[in-house]
Parts: sequence; structure tokens; C-alpha cells
Amino acid sequence: MNVLQESLPEQIYRVAPQGRLDAVTVPALEAAIDEQLNARHFRLIIDLSEVAYLSSSGLRVLLRARRQAQAGGCDVVLCALNERVAEVFEMIGFNNLFRIFATAAEAAAALAKTVPAQQ
Repeated sequence: MNVLQESLPEQIYRVAPQGRLDAVTVPALEAAIDEQLNARHFRLIIDLSEVAYLSSSGLRVLLRARRQAQAGGCDVVLCALNERVAEVFEMIGFNNLFRIFATAAEAAAALAKTVPAQQ
């Protein structure tokens, strides 16, 4: 599994996993997210545009990341969910827990309004 990481303007960081997020591949996503959070990058976009499948272990990683980012005074937002992944989010109510945007640009604009806690 590939996980793209990039820095955007305004101290916003994007993590973009690709392929299936299941018990075998989720550790790579978790490591990429942990790398960002350990660097105190608490304004994160998780771009799911290239994710075909998301298991419960992937959902757990996203939820943990959001809690850590919120503890740092910011947030994790999601973007570009395909129809199948969006259905999973709706079924379990995660669409009410996360802010979800159609594009990374929309997600970045929303996060730009979030001020990180003092570092």
C-alpha cells in the first residue's frame, strides 16, 4: 500500500492512502498519520480518493487520529470518499463524527480557519 504525504499552505498536511485499507495495509496508514501527529501537525486531511475499501481497523485509525488532532486544538477532516466508502461511513454514523468534503481544496479551506493550539 502506498501512502502519499504532503504539506500544503497554512500548516495543513494531507495524507492520501491508496488501495484497500484492511488489517494488512492499515499499519502503513497508521504510521503515516502518526508521523504527522508526532510532528505536531494537527491540521490533517485524509484524502480517501484512491481508497477502494475501508475495514473497521481503518475506521479505528481515523477515529484515533481525529481524537489526537483535537487534543492538539485542531482536527482531521476527510475528503473525496467514493460511494462505497461513503456508505460505510453513513451506516456506522461516522459521517456525523467527521467533517467530510468533496475535494482536498475544500477540506484545506475549512482547516485553514482552524487555529492550532500553542505548540
